Amino acid sequence: MRRFDEVIDYLRNFSVYGTIMDLGDVLEILIIALLVYYVLVWMKATRAWTLLKGLIVIGGFLFIASIFKMNTILWMAQNVLGIAVTALVVILQPELRKALEELGRKNILTNIIPSTVRSYEGFSEETVREIVKACMEMGKVRTGALIVIEKSVSLQDYVRTGIDVDGLVTNQLLINIFEKNTPLHDGAVIVRGNRVVAATCYLPLSDNLALSKELGTRHRAGVGISEVSDSITVIVSEETGRVSVAYEGELSRNLDAENLRTFLMHNMRTGDEENKTKRKGRNRAKDADSEEINK
Repeated sequence: MRRFDEVIDYLRNFSVYGTIMDLGDVLEILIIALLVYYVLVWMKATRAWTLLKGLIVIGGFLFIASIFKMNTILWMAQNVLGIAVTALVVILQPELRKALEELGRKNILTNIIPSTVRSYEGFSEETVREIVKACMEMGKVRTGALIVIEKSVSLQDYVRTGIDVDGLVTNQLLINIFEKNTPLHDGAVIVRGNRVVAATCYLPLSDNLALSKELGTRHRAGVGISEVSDSITVIVSEETGRVSVAYEGELSRNLDAENLRTFLMHNMRTGDEENKTKRKGRNRAKDADSEEINK
């Protein structure tokens, strides 16, 4: 309770602190706030965002432990803290390196202003039909395929490992990409909105021991990317021609055209509805402003 009392005392004396602050203190607060904002924007587009949510849970648990004076837990946390910071640096080394490289390449203002926020490009029913048609056609001739559909978590790190395509999703394009003995057939295709953004992309392999031993690298890569993001991965087996879907670390196998279409529409509709709601809210706000002006 001592720390809680200190917070209460600080809030009571807040007006006093305001009288002794100068311009330098205000600028310092703004700079720190800007840095924190930039770090959060950067983390939103990386795996560090999921890690941050886990750290928040641990922080909440330690806060409860401090309130109830669980001294053993607090002592363990204090001794582990130094090791934990080093472990975080090691775990996030690739992300930190890319962030510093981007900071060196770009203008500071373009990094501070949320450049990672992109205008939403809808995932239409026509795109679903094209993907389903392509997978069924490739399954008939046993052409292996790995199609990753991006949702809210950015897959830009994996896009960089492939070759840029930037083409509208059509069944002909997908079939041609995965045709055997063609330059782009090896690796995964990443779909963002209604466009194929890259091909021959490398994905992380799942180390889930519960997966069947008969599954090959293609299926393990599909499950692996679904474990580190909210993406949906459609897999066509080269050996059997059967179509599977990996989502949230789970693999659904032997899907027919109707089941695949239903799965994609159901799991992609959530993102569409959220963005439509946001757009409707903005439009209503604009209409209200227009009415006020007209009055």
